[in-house]
Amino acid sequence: MASAPSWRREIETERAMKNDFMARHVESPFVAGRVPFHDLLYFVPDPKFRVTAKLERRDAPAEAYLRTNRDNQAVMRDLGELTFKLGTRTLRLRVFHAGEGVGTSVFVPFRDLTSGRESYGAGRYVTLELNEADTYDLDFNRAFNPYCAYTDEFECPFPPAENDLPVAVRAGEKVWAAENPRTPSSVVLARTPRRRRAASTASGAARGSARRRSSTGGAARTRRR
Repeated sequence: MASAPSWRREIETERAMKNDFMARHVESPFVAGRVPFHDLLYFVPDPKFRVTAKLERRDAPAEAYLRTNRDNQAVMRDLGELTFKLGTRTLRLRVFHAGEGVGTSVFVPFRDLTSGRESYGAGRYVTLELNEADTYDLDFNRAFNPYCAYTDEFECPFPPAENDLPVAVRAGEKVWAAENPRTPSSVVLARTPRRRRAASTASGAARGSARRRSSTGGAARTRRR
């Protein structure tokens, strides 16, 4: 692991680079979703939330289905559990691989006692690169929000219940928006009125279109007679 001063500089540099990306890059959720940007918010870097973790792999990866903010299911591969200590507590988090296209990168979605208060209510992510030793530098100071924390334009998987940590992880990214959902379910419920309005509008348009088609068809049949 890097020395404490070097590690802090790395964290601050990464955060500055991410702010620049979010503000300007065409692949940023703010730019793509035309959402007004202000700097991302973070907890002060704290080395106690940087721990060594051991991955206990399953004999074979298991298919897993994670609920999304659109009330769909994201299909993942559950590789096993990370075991680590925060303070005196031994904790576990399930590790997921998103399939083709991500290489050896895995993600660890989690919630904790700050979720829905100081941090995004639906949960945050930490990413890791798999290695043969299966020992990892698990740094919650690098925890980040999914894109759906900024705009509904993106669909994001939520942490499973097993990844709810019974401790407050005051590290990494804080909540960005003024309105902060308390739970993953409240994210889905917040979208429900919009979906219903959209469905109602689409249904009304379809009924109007059907009436127009029926009227046109009837006139055509009259003319043929």
